[in-house]
Amino acid sequence: MELGGGFTIFLALFLSCRLVLFAWKRINKWGKLPPGPTPIPFLGNLLQVSSNATFQSLMKLQKKYGPMYTVYLGPRPVVVLCGHEMVKEALVDRADEFSGRGVMAILQRNFHGHGIALSNGERWKILRRFSLTILRDFGMGKRNIEERIQEEAGYLLEEFRKTKGAPIDPTFFLSRTVSNIISSVIFGSRFDYEDKVFLNLLRMINESFVELSSPWTQLYDMYSGIMQYFPGRHNRIYYMLEEIKDFIASRVKINEASLDPQHPRDFIDCFLIKIHQDKNNPHTEYNLKNLVLTAVNLFFAGTEPVSSTLRYGFLLLMKYPEVEAKVHEEIIQVIGPHRTPRVEDRAKMPYTDAVIHEIQRLTDIAPIGVPHNVTQDTHFQGYFLPKGTDVFPILGSVLKDPKYFRYPDAFYPQHFLDEQGCFKKNEAFVAFSSGKRICLGESLARMELFLYFTSILQNFSLRPLVPPADIDTTHLFSGFGNIPPIYKLCLVAR
Repeated sequence: MELGGGFTIFLALFLSCRLVLFAWKRINKWGKLPPGPTPIPFLGNLLQVSSNATFQSLMKLQKKYGPMYTVYLGPRPVVVLCGHEMVKEALVDRADEFSGRGVMAILQRNFHGHGIALSNGERWKILRRFSLTILRDFGMGKRNIEERIQEEAGYLLEEFRKTKGAPIDPTFFLSRTVSNIISSVIFGSRFDYEDKVFLNLLRMINESFVELSSPWTQLYDMYSGIMQYFPGRHNRIYYMLEEIKDFIASRVKINEASLDPQHPRDFIDCFLIKIHQDKNNPHTEYNLKNLVLTAVNLFFAGTEPVSSTLRYGFLLLMKYPEVEAKVHEEIIQVIGPHRTPRVEDRAKMPYTDAVIHEIQRLTDIAPIGVPHNVTQDTHFQGYFLPKGTDVFPILGSVLKDPKYFRYPDAFYPQHFLDEQGCFKKNEAFVAFSSGKRICLGESLARMELFLYFTSILQNFSLRPLVPPADIDTTHLFSGFGNIPPIYKLCLVAR
């Protein structure tokens, strides 16, 4: 057994060395990637890029190598882009060339290049165009989706009232209400807050987001060729996503049995209709696999980022109670104590709008973002990136670019206010990414954040269980993804 294990390790090291050598030769023969730290066989730049502090490691390397450099994640070379100008030039000015989706090995086992988030080429274009059309048809950015959010916010406020000011963990209060918005679009109805299947789905989504940000995931993305054959924590996300896929597949079957092509009820119905219309096309992208996996993408993206931002927002407002007080004052001035907040109120509430933007900027849910990939041989900034080169546009480096934000690491709503106190846009605000891969549900998320924050603060004050000065926000700057900490607070009715 010991001899067999030793041979396995030797073989893994040998193959990794060959892969590094192959990549190195490919770069020297066909490409000229920007300089970076020298990789070593098997480990690549693991000594410079910590798997439990990836963002900080990449920002540290930026200081030495500049806003564009190359790192090796195991045997794989990745070009890193930092700062607003560099990221904008790639994702916006050169959008076609940088619109590919890069490798995420930990998710590839579940998606295999299907669904909207991890697909490429024509498949991605078709699924994105279709999904955006259907989301708009079902009200994204329109009055009827606003009414759904207002209704769901009402259910949330009632749940908060039931707590009678007792300490609570807000995690699943917030994920339930936010997830019901996207659920009403995908499935045509909301879930009851006590639905056990719903609660289990939310638990898996929450834990999957945690796993995506764990050191094990970073190591798997570096060494998937080896780790896929071994047991361990890196397999948890695979099984959770498979269970979510099974749930959505079961909902698809229910819709199929009662489908009326003349009266589609939800996203699933619309996709099923396209499958039927395209059934004689052997090359169609409208198939059950893409339906299920696109629905997984939408369900996940429509739940975790907004609910996590709300949780972070509560934490920051408790640490800075003077900001919460000023937001509440503006709510009372513009909306009053009883009227339901509306999206149109936002234009009259510059301070509240600035606070929400600053919460998004500082919490930065995905500081590294999702990897991109160049779709063709590309000359960029004096270097040559061969087709297929993976690129990390570091969104956190844009959101904390000192050229655009006076106090990049501080909570400072004035970043989004001019001298007259009016709301001021900032071109480096890329909380939803930018370019052709910008978040599909950006307008929906903006509506949700404004309506939830104003509805909650109109009715409740946030009370921490410790003095505001003792609230720790240093976690906001660590890890691959920023995971809100588990904490409790009291929501006291005003």
